[in-house]
Amino acid sequence: MGRRYDTISFLSDLGTADEHVGVVKAIVRDLAPHAQVVDLTHGIPSYDVRAGSLALARAIGYVPSGVVMAVVDAGERRAVAIEVADGEGVVIGPDNGLLASAISMAGGSGRAVILDNPEFQLASPGATVASRDVFAPIAAHLCNGVDLAELGTLVDADELLPGVVPLPRDADGGGVHAEVLWIDHAGNCQLNIGLDDVTPWGLAEGTRVEITAGDVTRVAQRVPRAGGLGPGSIGFVVDGFGLLTLVLDRRSAAEELALATADQVTVRPLAEGSKGAGVSVPVSLSEPRR
Repeated sequence: MGRRYDTISFLSDLGTADEHVGVVKAIVRDLAPHAQVVDLTHGIPSYDVRAGSLALARAIGYVPSGVVMAVVDAGERRAVAIEVADGEGVVIGPDNGLLASAISMAGGSGRAVILDNPEFQLASPGATVASRDVFAPIAAHLCNGVDLAELGTLVDADELLPGVVPLPRDADGGGVHAEVLWIDHAGNCQLNIGLDDVTPWGLAEGTRVEITAGDVTRVAQRVPRAGGLGPGSIGFVVDGFGLLTLVLDRRSAAEELALATADQVTVRPLAEGSKGAGVSVPVSLSEPRR
């Protein structure tokens, strides 16, 4: 027997318009009545492994010990399970790059298996439904103390697909080519750069940088929170995940800068000095890119 768990943290692209999420939770309840399912989100856009990977990476540091079940673009992908944190948790999901970043943030992988033992899965009357027939019963069996090695074929975790999170690149003129990782419901734009990437610029509060996104060039000022910005001024904060995020006060930075997720943004220090009132450079804004 392996370690028993009592929590399953569940993230998916299944949505809540039909019965899929409910069926998964019903199977868990039937097979492991003691286990509680925590819904992280089921609103990941269909097949969007990148968005699912980022959401899982943001959440992994806050979930309780137990099973983390991530189901995005499962389809015909291999189903895998990876131990993390010396057995404190097991992350299960498709082998499509979805899990890699979260596993790295959890301290790296331990044992890994391909979930190919039908004894611990549900029979399907037709095509396999991964969330229902594979991941739900596997999560429940893990909570009941079934050892990882019984669930399938042990593999080297390095053989699994790597993550899909992009890295920043140096730009001409001392800047950084960044990418929009995530746009939250308020339109704040999280970039894939942290303070370590721009430390040489001396980004104290009030520092201004030049932001270029497509045809749009603006000046953004570092502020502790969006509420300190003047009307129309763009700011950037270090968000709760340690990354630079473009913000406006009670308005959408994504709309103002015509940004979508995965768009490139170039960030450069201002040549004339870093301090100032943060007044925006007037430009004509382009239509949002799709």
